[in-house]
Amino acid sequence: MTDSDIDGFFSTARISGRDEAVELPADSYLNYLYPLDAPQLAPYRGMTYEEFTADRQQNPFLRELLDYWNGLYDEPFAGVTTDGVVLEGLYQLPSRLDVDPAPQAAAEGLLAVLDEGQRARVHYPFDAPDWRGWSNPEFVFHRNGLRLEDLGEEAVEAILAVVEASLSPEGYARVREAMALNGYLGELVDLPTIMNDRSYWFSLFGTPDGAQPWGWQLFGHHVDVNFVSVGGRHVVAPGFMGAEPALSDGLRPPIFDAREQVALELAGSFTDEQRAQAVVYASVLDPAMPADRIHPADERHLAGAFRDNRVIPYEGLNASVLDDRQWELVRAIVADFFLLLKEPQRDAMLADVDAQRDQTWFCWYGATDGTQPFYFRVQSPVVLVELDHHAGVWLNNRLPARFHVHSTWRLPNGNDYGRAYVAQWRARQS
Repeated sequence: MTDSDIDGFFSTARISGRDEAVELPADSYLNYLYPLDAPQLAPYRGMTYEEFTADRQQNPFLRELLDYWNGLYDEPFAGVTTDGVVLEGLYQLPSRLDVDPAPQAAAEGLLAVLDEGQRARVHYPFDAPDWRGWSNPEFVFHRNGLRLEDLGEEAVEAILAVVEASLSPEGYARVREAMALNGYLGELVDLPTIMNDRSYWFSLFGTPDGAQPWGWQLFGHHVDVNFVSVGGRHVVAPGFMGAEPALSDGLRPPIFDAREQVALELAGSFTDEQRAQAVVYASVLDPAMPADRIHPADERHLAGAFRDNRVIPYEGLNASVLDDRQWELVRAIVADFFLLLKEPQRDAMLADVDAQRDQTWFCWYGATDGTQPFYFRVQSPVVLVELDHHAGVWLNNRLPARFHVHSTWRLPNGNDYGRAYVAQWRARQS
């Protein structure tokens, strides 16, 4: 397939198999900026996010994608599985209710500063299907709750206070950095009304109350977090975080670098036999991949928006053959994805991961020495995390690079949005 445009932002190069290696660019992401008068940028300058949305959704490629997403949204929730069958009994609520009061107090504070119309728009029943309406693109699809950039400062600060009170300090810092990187991207391409650090929707689900399930959702370009509190456990899945540029030459922190270095240490530690099993494809554009393995928008990641019921078979290397140091690296990768959880909640989640060590799989696409873009996934009955290097959207690198990173995380077998915990909680009430 020759390299040609799918639309103004996506080309066939990002999905076309290549016999030659895909090398990482040696120069700065700044060398991949479009000129400000380029057709990818100039037509949108000065548009509001709604005007940009209306323009982009006229594109046939995107219309087809959104129609497909709507079909997935309408499916009853089941959860990510390996074969279409949900495994039961994997997630257990603690026997004793130990409620963190901080998220509830912050949510009550938010409701107190909103006016009646804003409270009506931000608040959904806990079981509302709108939980599943989150998405990553900078154009708008589902409009859930309140848009931060449309609000006054007091309301924005109150929303961010809910996010901060619910997450670990380091997890909150990462969310805010990802939001700030979106603002930085808007500055780089001079489209601050389309991409800024408040290009996000926020909703509350259920009544903030330690005695019953409730939660919140924050989503927009490169930041998608779903938080649920139920029966003494917190859930922050499904989730999505990305950045373009993810590496910014010291101008912003390299948001995924530490995670990538741990993954490279793990991949570099493999014996020849382990590497032969773990490396499923020799490159991120290996022509041996099935035709449907790469999507122009998602590229290689599988667990993003509207993929709540996706069947994702295990690939790669089973963790039962890893030594203890290698398992600690796998565990560190998972812990970094779930950094958003406060430490006691993270420890409880990692205990679930440890219990499934022999049912955990690690796969890798690309060279394992850091010379090429790569994709990896850790997957077990109770966790799925993946990281993928992408081609540019607002940068003009036609092939994947570390400049643009997408990462997703899930609790397979029905516990995204805390659903498995909620079912247990309700059973206890009956």
